[in-house]
Amino acid sequence: MSESNIHLGTSGWSYKEWEGTFYRKGEKRKLRAYSSVFKIVEIDSTFYRNPSKGTVMGWLKYSPSDFVFAAKLPKLITHDKRLGLKGNVKADLETYFDLMRPLQLGGKLGCFLIQLPPSCDCNLGNLESFFGLLDPVFRYAVEFRNPSWLKNETWDLLKKYDVAYTIVDEPLLPPEVHLTADFAYFRWHGKGENIWFDYRYSNKEIDTWAPKVQETSKSVKKVYGFFNNHYHGYAPENCLYLLEKLGLLSETQKKAKEKSKIKQAQLGSFFG
Repeated sequence: MSESNIHLGTSGWSYKEWEGTFYRKGEKRKLRAYSSVFKIVEIDSTFYRNPSKGTVMGWLKYSPSDFVFAAKLPKLITHDKRLGLKGNVKADLETYFDLMRPLQLGGKLGCFLIQLPPSCDCNLGNLESFFGLLDPVFRYAVEFRNPSWLKNETWDLLKKYDVAYTIVDEPLLPPEVHLTADFAYFRWHGKGENIWFDYRYSNKEIDTWAPKVQETSKSVKKVYGFFNNHYHGYAPENCLYLLEKLGLLSETQKKAKEKSKIKQAQLGSFFG
């Protein structure tokens, strides 16, 4: 694999529906299996609840030394309390950061993702107050899902606090590239009509993203990117294709891609 500052993976890894396509049937050690192919992952489960100390130590222990995690902030902070508009979040942030700190100390934490809901429209004052509560030891990316945020004042604020704008492919926002930190953060959600994530990107669709990722990598120190179309094992399949398109596919990933292609074809034949 070529040396690169581009790091691509998927959002989450512990999906039962990946068995039979990406994982073998009945795979119990999914993180170990996943990290034998990809070198980065976005932790999705932290959005729903805080992990236990033991879980975090397991992530640290059962992943390769050069493996990197990104992790979503809990929805308690981003959705329920709206970054402090509907309740104090300082203690919630401190609890979460303390739990996740072992990944940072172990050199395996890339950044945290601040994902806002579609109903959260632009409030730059609240966002700046929230940024003031963040531990500067960590790095952050923010994902908007309401178009009211897309303006110069937002980019200026993100640059001021060195927070990356999350470049998205999804139904609600345009696929624009805005660089507001020394790293970039991409997320491919899919384009499903009712469920965004139940979407399989065509090669042609991914082809349009390859030059965007490549060009972005020339302007930042690191590029993180995650496929979140996790239904039916589409995310690893599409991610491996993009890595191939970028000329970054390792021998291990080539084997995983071929295996996935064969299994997807078998499933298609079976259900057809």
